[in-house]
Amino acid sequence: MPLDATQGGGGGGDGRPARNVLGGPLAPCSYKPVTGFFRDGCCRTGPDDHGSHTVCAVMTAEFLAYSRAAGNDLSTPLPHYGFPGLKPGDRWCLCAPRWQEALAAGRAPRVVLAATELGALAWCRLEDLRAHAID
Repeated sequence: MPLDATQGGGGGGDGRPARNVLGGPLAPCSYKPVTGFFRDGCCRTGPDDHGSHTVCAVMTAEFLAYSRAAGNDLSTPLPHYGFPGLKPGDRWCLCAPRWQEALAAGRAPRVVLAATELGALAWCRLEDLRAHAID
């Protein structure tokens, strides 16, 4: 359940520019591999993004193993979907609830605050994101 669903960041086609959790413009997360709910390299969200793909995370072997065990295998390529599979060091827009679950399990990957969309704060505390920030 979201912490406060009123904190969404916009930028999902509603005409407002997306903002990051620090209040600035949303920076891109990754173009290689291309990420984001909209597959535009940014962790923007919108009404159709029920998973809230808003946390720009840097993959680790530990997190990828955790995610696989939790039912979301991010490391196996799925060529028919254009998904190359992720490896440690790749940046990827994670679902904010999954990042929060990983945090509770002690497996949360590092995050890029400038590329983490404001909507992540509906699920994650800024203090926790800051504690795992690389920027």
